Amino acid sequence: MTGAAKLSLTVQYATDAGPPPSRSRLRIWAAAALERSAAVTLRFVDEAEGHRLNRDFRGKDYATNVLTFTYDDGEAARLSGDIVLCTPVVSAEAQDQGKPLDAHFAHLVVHGMLHLQGYDHERDDEASVMEARETEILAKLGYADPYAAAA
Repeated sequence: MTGAAKLSLTVQYATDAGPPPSRSRLRIWAAAALERSAAVTLRFVDEAEGHRLNRDFRGKDYATNVLTFTYDDGEAARLSGDIVLCTPVVSAEAQDQGKPLDAHFAHLVVHGMLHLQGYDHERDDEASVMEARETEILAKLGYADPYAAAA
């Protein structure tokens, strides 16, 4: 594909919780959601760091599964940002939802990448567009619809 978006990916493992996805899988997942060139850091954190970041930057007093921080105004030729995944929260969610951990991590990497590129889900119309895009990307990667009800 000529003129394809390019991904510069850095991965940081700041927690020993659970087996993290391999760098090669992370690159595949992030690249699948890439619509324009980007420099991205994926950071895996423990519950304390996830809680602190969510509290300090979103005003929410709990650890959440994924946070996305974009470092440009969308006008730059290449996006720049961080996607923070709280490993214990992701693991607990996968177990609670009866999903393979690998599939849940893939979903949240794709979700974070779409946020980085301007997708949002605050309004119903935005959520419909973002969820459809996530489902499409994950299907191409061989994963089930993350929004389908558990059987």
